[in-house]
Amino acid sequence: MEQRVNIYQSEPKAYEGMFALEQFLNNSPLSKQQISLIKMRASQINGCAYCINMHTEEAIKAGETHQRLHMLNAWKASNLFSDKEKVLLKITEEITLIHQNGLTDKTYQRAQHLFNDKTIIAVIMAATTINAWNRIAISTRI
Repeated sequence: MEQRVNIYQSEPKAYEGMFALEQFLNNSPLSKQQISLIKMRASQINGCAYCINMHTEEAIKAGETHQRLHMLNAWKASNLFSDKEKVLLKITEEITLIHQNGLTDKTYQRAQHLFNDKTIIAVIMAATTINAWNRIAISTRI
């Protein structure tokens, strides 16, 4: 596959908003491990090989285990993920697959029982941000 236009080289200012979102996430209540799970799961759904590779490395550096990363596609059937992590992953999937049902009331209400508003905002922004990155990477064939 031939790479297409390099947005960062051609129009670096186009990335400013994306980098600002990443900075927000780095200062959010989410741990690096939680952010990695969100980024990995959305990238798996979107089929973004570049992002899967990058975020696998980040996840391992953040302390994630190989076993959990291998099981991420089957998180619903796994006992390796906590209730909080399962809600993070459910929100991520529902936002990534927004055309199906969007973020459902059931999932949102479950999140409200486990997280404060700042954490819910961070999860929504993390899922939104990685979906934007996936679309940039896939459309430019990075």
